[in-house]
Amino acid sequence: MSETELWIRRFHPADDAATRLLCLPHAGGSAGYFFRVAQELSPEIDVLAVQYPGRQDRQREPGLTSIHELADRLVAAVLPLVDRPIAVFGHSMGATLGFEVARRLEGLGVTPTALFASGRRAPHRKRLERTHLRDDAGLIADVRALAGTDSALLDDEDVVRMVLPAIRSDYTAAETYEFRPGPKLSCPIVALVGDADPRVTLEEAEGWREHTDASFDLAVHPGGHFYLNDSMPAILRRITDHTRAAGEAASACRGAFPADHVLRSAGNASR
Repeated sequence: MSETELWIRRFHPADDAATRLLCLPHAGGSAGYFFRVAQELSPEIDVLAVQYPGRQDRQREPGLTSIHELADRLVAAVLPLVDRPIAVFGHSMGATLGFEVARRLEGLGVTPTALFASGRRAPHRKRLERTHLRDDAGLIADVRALAGTDSALLDDEDVVRMVLPAIRSDYTAAETYEFRPGPKLSCPIVALVGDADPRVTLEEAEGWREHTDASFDLAVHPGGHFYLNDSMPAILRRITDHTRAAGEAASACRGAFPADHVLRSAGNASR
């Protein structure tokens, strides 16, 4: 199995789509969270849902506890798929990871059409978070409080025992992330947030503006940390409108940064 097949799930492949959308889940989440997104956006947009190690069909792999390591591994897996315009969508931990992925792609000459950063404070905004150091009961209690996982599932001890390692590794990665100063992104950033999210204030979400030289937009939706569960239609409309415009703008430049060129650049950079 290739690295691309290991990391990327294409639930509804759209081989003729003009653009792709890379979707990165929250801490403890899996690629399956974006099954509905792929279903709704295909065939216009080819959705690439990311499967982190340590869960579901990758359960036997150890989870990664560093955002930077996750980004390095993921970019290598995505490179063969940058043969057309690609946008990045990440929720919570996935937003921070998406930022680091976008940075690395731009370093290789591939500018995403946009970074959609959902439910996460700007990378430079630091909070002291130690949930990953709690015992198992404390960690599960935090997951319950955010309503990111079906509470009924967390009542099953076998399920908890199966998912807890992945949750802990993800929380560790998210809470120990260190922002490294560097060039701003060249792509637009759209920050999305719930108006009652306990994990990010509107001011912290507004801080994403500081990380792009392109346009910035802040979209506030009703709800908490998982506001997107109820706001998904509006979010998908926003993504579709953006990627449609980006795809049309880039149609004359298709192949400007083909995958083989990027792979050669990556190989040269590693030497």
